[in-house]
Amino acid sequence: MPDHTYNVLFLCTGNSARSILAEAILNRIGSGKFTAFSAGSAPKGAVHPQALALLGRLGFPTEGLRSKSWEEFSGGPKLDFVFTVCDNAANEVCPVWPGQPMTAHWGIPDPAAVEGNEKTVAFAFRDAFQTLQRRIELFAALPVEKLDRMSLQKRLDDIGAHADA
Repeated sequence: MPDHTYNVLFLCTGNSARSILAEAILNRIGSGKFTAFSAGSAPKGAVHPQALALLGRLGFPTEGLRSKSWEEFSGGPKLDFVFTVCDNAANEVCPVWPGQPMTAHWGIPDPAAVEGNEKTVAFAFRDAFQTLQRRIELFAALPVEKLDRMSLQKRLDDIGAHADA
């Protein structure tokens, strides 16, 4: 076990789907090593019902998940990692995070933007979940405490660029 828990923030514009899924996944996979949060630059104000339904079907706790602004995190807790999971948030000017956290962009297509029947939308959410889960599993397995900052940054960037190949 690490000597402290690493705080991780997943950012997206609306904080209703991808970043919420990532928060739930890392809080399960990285329990004891990581504490995950999510936020958005322009939060929708509610978690997408399909995100909650998928997490519920997969046995993830959903209580406490909510759509919130990244402004809630500008004063704390101290963040160790910040990941953008949508292209809009990656291109926006982010707040200055206390403690200079490591950052990386792990863009995922927005399942909340998918139109079609219920099966098509559910598939988009499942696909986003699986992509995030693969990336988060790779991240959680990194020997974070043993890597220098440059090596760790390369690994984080590689996960976002190549984890789905």
